[in-house]
Amino acid sequence: MDQTDSGVNATGYRVLARKYRPRTFPDLIGQEAMVRTLTNAFAAGRIAQGFMLTGVRGIGKTTTARLIARALNYGDKPTVDMPDLGTHCEAILESRHIDVIEMDAASNTGVDNMREIIDSVRYAPVQARYKVYIIDEVHMLSKSAFNALLKTLEEPPPHVKFIFATTEINKVPVTILSRCQRFDLKRLDAARLAAHYAKIADLEGVTAEPDALAMIARAAEGSVRDGLSLLDQAIAYGEGKVKAADVAGMLGLMDRSRIIDLFQAVMTGDAKAAIEEIEQQYRDGGDPAAILEDLADYVHWVSRLKVVKDEALADTSRTEAEKLRGAEHAKTCGIPHLSRAWSMLLKGIRETEIHPDPLVAAEMVLIRLAHAADLPGAEELARAVLSGQPAGRVAPLIPRELQRGGADGPAEARAALAVQPRPELPAPSQTETRAFSSFRDLVALAAEKRDIRLKSDLESLVRPIRVSPGRFELALEPRAHPGLANEIARKLESFTGMRWMVMVSKDGGDKPLAQQRQESRDSLFIIARDHPDVQAVLKRFPGAEIVDVREPGEAPLPSPIMSENDEEPR
Repeated sequence: MDQTDSGVNATGYRVLARKYRPRTFPDLIGQEAMVRTLTNAFAAGRIAQGFMLTGVRGIGKTTTARLIARALNYGDKPTVDMPDLGTHCEAILESRHIDVIEMDAASNTGVDNMREIIDSVRYAPVQARYKVYIIDEVHMLSKSAFNALLKTLEEPPPHVKFIFATTEINKVPVTILSRCQRFDLKRLDAARLAAHYAKIADLEGVTAEPDALAMIARAAEGSVRDGLSLLDQAIAYGEGKVKAADVAGMLGLMDRSRIIDLFQAVMTGDAKAAIEEIEQQYRDGGDPAAILEDLADYVHWVSRLKVVKDEALADTSRTEAEKLRGAEHAKTCGIPHLSRAWSMLLKGIRETEIHPDPLVAAEMVLIRLAHAADLPGAEELARAVLSGQPAGRVAPLIPRELQRGGADGPAEARAALAVQPRPELPAPSQTETRAFSSFRDLVALAAEKRDIRLKSDLESLVRPIRVSPGRFELALEPRAHPGLANEIARKLESFTGMRWMVMVSKDGGDKPLAQQRQESRDSLFIIARDHPDVQAVLKRFPGAEIVDVREPGEAPLPSPIMSENDEEPR
């Protein structure tokens, strides 16, 4: 890490992201697996002809590419141990070496750009040991450009190495990936980023509060460069001091203790307090969507405390308020209710982002959360059913997550189910007394019971043979699903209250009703089309066509629909 540069040079101020860019492999934080692989490969002389670096923005892909180029051309032989600046090091790190060519694929996407590389690889390097091509955002190359590069990448001259970097590895053809050694650079966790930023703040002579650095680390979302840019901004904002309140105002975030207060309000079902809190935070400069995101983050934090408490409490990026109050909430909050709050917040954040008035949308999300806090979970309802309790209307629960009274722990916080008596249900229907002697009787029964799926299957997939009370012999269409006969028997027994024996034959049976109706309809079409009066109308109005044919008094056909087993509309 460059600690000698004062940050002011002939060209002006250098931002922190450039000033503290890693200059050796040990300076790369969080990428130990990649560094170990490269160290062993260079030591054994097993250096690939191509490297593929992928990861989120600002994680060090381009920096790593320059370090690999430096290692390839360092000293007497390639090595990752580079304690001092070599002959070519400074020029490579500053991207001005004649034999290390950096390209941006976003502006060099075509096959002509790749043809220039193919033509130049045959020439030996001018100064260095290897000629290195670094292509950033390689996924933006065109398909033709990738294809043009394949042969050269697979068998390059011994003095040529390729290093690719991309944030969207899924867009790179597999033919390119198979010719490269791939490294997935890891996203850094907030605790490690906060420690890194604290070190840089010390080097800059800046006083930084731990809570402020934790906010910056969380906002960076694993990107070192994004966090350093925010730290640069925070130093300027605080006139050389990085305070939590200043960072929160700069990022549009709120004090974490106020987010916890908001959590307390919604999880106790106090919608009024939740609305008042978010409105006050909004007046203080908070963004409604950011407030909901912080609330979702706290829900996740409490969930982690319930599952992996010791590991969660070791997270140095969390404030003391989050650790103390989060541990209290973890004792009284159940996973089902936390999961429900998480799902509702994820949906609510999207609503808030697209609504023209974000505060209104955020308030509606909090109202839903407060209302849901008093509702029983699926586990409680299932337990009530299995225990034989009436499953009618369930009265709202006393807030089971956070007792407004003096609950001391999970046992006291678990509210009992309060159930209203269910009115007497009508007695089950008596055994069906109708005599079913035809297949159309069964189809009519399915329609009467509003079982559209069964009616559709009977009409389109069944070839009836014989029907009598309690007995149904049939053949099935080839596209019928295997369990259809059992399903018919079960539903007929449910509808009629009597046991049905459904027997399946391989052959025989009438055509399915749907096919019969279609054939009848086709015949009517032919008769109507050949009628002299219809012919005269069609001739009089060119382009007219027959849409439907009905007998007098017949209702029009419904729009064609498809069942999941049908191949044609019916």
